[in-house]
Amino acid sequence: MPLALLALAIGAFGIGTTEFVIMGLLPEVAGDFGVSIPTAGHLVTGYALGVMFGAPLMTVLGTRISRKRMLMLLMGLFVVGNLLSALAPTFGLMLAGRVVASLAHGAFFGIGSVVAADLVAPDKKAGAIALMFTGLTVANVVGVPLGTLVGQSAGWRVTFAVVAVLGVVGLAGIARLVPDMPKPEGVRLRHELAALKNVQVLLAMAMTVLGFGGVFAAITYIAPMMTHVAGYDDGSVTWLLVLFGLGMVGGNLVGGRFADRALMPMLYVSLGALAAVLALFTLTAHDKVAAAVTITLIGGLGFATVPPLQKRVLDQAHGAPTLASAVNIGAFNLGNALSAWLGGLVIAGGLGYTAPNWVGAVLAAAALVLALVSAALERRTGEPGRAVADGEPAVRPASLTH
Repeated sequence: MPLALLALAIGAFGIGTTEFVIMGLLPEVAGDFGVSIPTAGHLVTGYALGVMFGAPLMTVLGTRISRKRMLMLLMGLFVVGNLLSALAPTFGLMLAGRVVASLAHGAFFGIGSVVAADLVAPDKKAGAIALMFTGLTVANVVGVPLGTLVGQSAGWRVTFAVVAVLGVVGLAGIARLVPDMPKPEGVRLRHELAALKNVQVLLAMAMTVLGFGGVFAAITYIAPMMTHVAGYDDGSVTWLLVLFGLGMVGGNLVGGRFADRALMPMLYVSLGALAAVLALFTLTAHDKVAAAVTITLIGGLGFATVPPLQKRVLDQAHGAPTLASAVNIGAFNLGNALSAWLGGLVIAGGLGYTAPNWVGAVLAAAALVLALVSAALERRTGEPGRAVADGEPAVRPASLTH
């Protein structure tokens, strides 16, 4: 694998750390600024919304420059946002720093997926995308627990300063290792926008929202579920999330490997198994060991869908993959927000802390149905969907050759 993928993975590690570490530091941040925990939770919501809206916005703004330069600019934006968070004298500026950092998130993974796929042979594209996303999954195993530990012992500002340094390392790695890949000729913004009208692209994005939403329906409420139902103490939740992160790492790599061989069958298996495991979680959540194993499986099966879904979008968008890829990253966050809201509704409705698991199972099953529909449509037409602008097929981007 090219060393450039390592630079992308480092950037992904920093982004993954800053996205999730705030959840473990909310009490410290709230206490420092004198706000309530729910108010401090706006730092999580603001980041997610920034990813959703920032992904297409930043990608569109970057259509006139090379992908390498855009990746460098995004990492620079990420560094500025985290420094602003680390130095913020008021809660409002802290929130602004989170939003600034989040604007880099979706476009980085969207453009990074295109770059990673172009760095390798056609039969290794999903594996290359998975390697970049490994930085995000490893962040949940290493970066988030360490960042939480540093924040609780040395202060949360130190954590965000360290994350900013990680961003500088990622920026330097991209500048040094990622080859200068010119913008593909013939691809215009209208081509990129036209890809979003492609039925197959929209189906893949819907699968992303529902499939990954199924994961977060359960994981969002993992703390009360494990403490009130399984009987774990509060301090054990961090290590349960580490198990979830380990599952993410393994599932991401397996998904990338098998998606290059049989993409749609990989989606069928991972989404079907995810729906089944989420449904079983309503039972296994009552036993400590079974719950720990189930949490690991949810992480693995959930992230096994990421490389094939991202590659599916790239394949179906054809010559205009960049915006579609970035919007699909926003779709992951839309799924997170949607499932967290639905999970909260069933808990508020008095159905118990395990009820979100049923929500997750239904969402994952719906994603599986969409995958079957997508494959049936593809078989009926005899070819993948096309990204078309003004009646003309978008030009396939030039790939790097080695």
